[in-house]
Amino acid sequence: MSLRELATALARKEVTVTAHVEQVLRALDGLSGTPWENLVPARRDDAALAEAALLDTEIAADRWRSPLHGVAVAVKDNIDVAGLPTRCGSAALEDAPPADRDADIVARLREAGAIVVAKSHLHEFAYGCTGEENADGPAAHPHDPGRITGGSSSGSAALVARKTVPLAVGTDTGCSVRTPAALCGVVGFKPGVAALPTRGAFPLSTTLDHIGLLTGDVVDAGLAWGAIPGVARTPWPVAGMRVGRLRGAVFETHDPVITDAVDRACAALTEAGAEVVDVELPHAAELSAAYPVIVGSEAYETHTDPQGMLPDAAIEQYTPGVAGRVRAQAERPAVDYLRALRSARRMRDEALHTLRREQGLSGLVCATTPIRATLLGQDTTTQADGRPGLSVRSELLRMCVPFNLLGIPAVSVPAPDAPGLPAGIQLVGLGVPPGGERIPGTHPAEAIALGLGLAVGG
Repeated sequence: MSLRELATALARKEVTVTAHVEQVLRALDGLSGTPWENLVPARRDDAALAEAALLDTEIAADRWRSPLHGVAVAVKDNIDVAGLPTRCGSAALEDAPPADRDADIVARLREAGAIVVAKSHLHEFAYGCTGEENADGPAAHPHDPGRITGGSSSGSAALVARKTVPLAVGTDTGCSVRTPAALCGVVGFKPGVAALPTRGAFPLSTTLDHIGLLTGDVVDAGLAWGAIPGVARTPWPVAGMRVGRLRGAVFETHDPVITDAVDRACAALTEAGAEVVDVELPHAAELSAAYPVIVGSEAYETHTDPQGMLPDAAIEQYTPGVAGRVRAQAERPAVDYLRALRSARRMRDEALHTLRREQGLSGLVCATTPIRATLLGQDTTTQADGRPGLSVRSELLRMCVPFNLLGIPAVSVPAPDAPGLPAGIQLVGLGVPPGGERIPGTHPAEAIALGLGLAVGG
């Protein structure tokens, strides 16, 4: 069942929470011996069943917390869940003790009635976007195990795509919810910066880390978002919006299936009553250039701090790619980091001013990634026109990174009717331009992103 079908069935007492959780646990058992058995590094069967029994008693007493009441959820293994270790996909944390408290996002989900059943695979320390580097091996694509899932929220995307769980939680620093969602054919929603708390999530970049949600479709994403305490907003209607289709080198696609999908998404937005215009993102290339400086510097500090969260000489146990990424930052001057932070803030203010105030835009549309899932171990793309291949890692990041630096919400929805492997369309919420507020003083960017997503993929 979809998340909304499950929520309805639970509310109507057509299925019990216990029966639902038991079914999910059997589905997790079914991963054993398959290419997907490493998607779940830790489980909490007994605790989940005990919570299910309690939530069943609440339903019997007509106490209903939210549409997430009794829903089984998987949580990326860089996010603390009380009673389970947080290993971050790394051999360096193989002996990590169980977390003694929930991350804030987990606490909010529990308050809404959700049940965490398992931790999910990730690209080690969330420092990569393919899902391949992990102490337990690469994550396998849910539809073709010889291909990548994308990352770093690899297991969360794959478990939702395989319909093992209806909802999963991930983190997104540059693309890590949206890219695996696009490659696996599910929805990945990255709210705006600080819209969901990051406390209790192992940091990659304290400046750019976001918490995000993965679901089967946009309706379910909106349902889950609206059920989280403190953030409830319903999707914003598209009619009357002015939406920018992003052009320029950063947003070029080379796959005709993806290009056609963006064309059809724009047509769907127009049919829903939006005005779609071609725009370029101010400072797009410069924002992309600032990203590795900020992330690399902050990751280096985390992974080399002797008083930090990692054991001594931990980096010697990292996968080679992640270790190399950390070590590559050793000679970067602190002044480069400070300049990148300052310039990113300036570019954010200028870009949002141009898009919102000068161009009157409420949202943006582009592809999520310019490529679809590549083969495991493939480092460069295959160019049909004979040009040299491009870095798979860079391509998976390219279209998503700017929106983390801008701190604005974005949702990746599966391209409808795309032949072959899944592709993703990215819808970005800017807020309501000045003078266009339906609720004075509000700029509900998350609601706009979800509204655009519904028009395209609902």
